[in-house]
Amino acid sequence: MPKKAMETLTESMYYTLMAFRLGPMCGTDVMAFVESWTEGRVQMGPATLYTILGKFEKEGYIQEISVEGRKRTYRITDKGLTAYQEERARLARCIDDARRLETEEGRAWLNSREPELSIDFRPAHAAT
Repeated sequence: MPKKAMETLTESMYYTLMAFRLGPMCGTDVMAFVESWTEGRVQMGPATLYTILGKFEKEGYIQEISVEGRKRTYRITDKGLTAYQEERARLARCIDDARRLETEEGRAWLNSREPELSIDFRPAHAAT
């Protein structure tokens, strides 16, 4: 089944909504927050950021609250906050699934299906 637009967020989209959790911001503030908070791991250029801002505004995730020359300031809406919280919960479930696989329960699940599986799901060991 195809995904709906905005059903899951890209990493840049997620961190953009995270930035707006701090309060109203302009695009430059968002880029600075994301780069600083992720210690440079996530960097967005202006084209990526302004594409995201346009999509978020169209979708109703953010709302423009002021314009000073070329500087536009936005705030997160209730719909944007809900999207952020839903993505945060989805990501947490992914991490929980990965952690569970490494437990006794995960190993038991794998062992119970081993004859059915055509792929070796045992954790790979790093080459030394």
